[in-house]
Amino acid sequence: MRSAFTGGSLAAPATLVVLLVIVLPGLQLVRYSFNRFDPVDMMQAALTGANYVKFFTDPYYLSVLWTTIKVASLCTALALVFGFPVAYVLARTQSRFKSLLVMLLVFPLLVGNVVRAAGWMVMLGNAGFVNAMLVSLGIVPQPVRLLYTPFAVVIGTTAVVLPYMILTLQSVLEGMDFSVEEAARNLGATFRQTLTRVILPMAAPGIAAGTMLVFILCMNAYATPVLLGGTGITMMTPSIYDQIAKANNWPFGAVLSIVSMVVTFALAIASHWVIQRRYAKTMMT
Repeated sequence: MRSAFTGGSLAAPATLVVLLVIVLPGLQLVRYSFNRFDPVDMMQAALTGANYVKFFTDPYYLSVLWTTIKVASLCTALALVFGFPVAYVLARTQSRFKSLLVMLLVFPLLVGNVVRAAGWMVMLGNAGFVNAMLVSLGIVPQPVRLLYTPFAVVIGTTAVVLPYMILTLQSVLEGMDFSVEEAARNLGATFRQTLTRVILPMAAPGIAAGTMLVFILCMNAYATPVLLGGTGITMMTPSIYDQIAKANNWPFGAVLSIVSMVVTFALAIASHWVIQRRYAKTMMT
């Protein structure tokens, strides 16, 4: 009884913060979504579903949602593909420079997304480093448009979320018993068999957690799509900002926020469940 009371007391401050910072504003946002937009008063108290009908019947906003899902899914997949080998090497290395490598990995997180996006703007511009290299190597005769395209958004967003994926995977991989991998290789398993039937199933919790975290971050990215995508691509978070800060349409902006939040968590939880279920079956077979 005493330990339960102590545990509840320790969890109370965090619970209060979550309630004040997330739950109450979320409920307020839901209430706003049922109000009516007025060009003069901006928002009138009402109880109407017209804003939801507008979203689900407007091809433009449905395409914005679909574009956001595609970009977030692609960035998550790229972060997993590029991040898993790095996390695996960091987890297995016994080098005395391991702490330094981890610090170098964490260092980009200390730089704001705007600064990193500005760096990619310099790299991907018509007179930037990438185009200069392509032209000098003879791959293209003249600079190609890389900035303000979906390609730039995918590259920039993946670079932002990659450290989160690596750190999440590393924390799980370091708890693995690598002797199981060595046993599989000694029994004649190929590298591919060891990877798919031993390493990936054991790393499934980290993969599931990493993909969920990174997908949520990608779905809610703002600075990178705005600075690197420009008018070449439109995603949900910039659309929410435009509706609330520019058009002053708080009810419809609230609808966009709720739809984005529900879709994000639904897809993140679904991917987590699929990964866990798939690799659980692999471990059993």
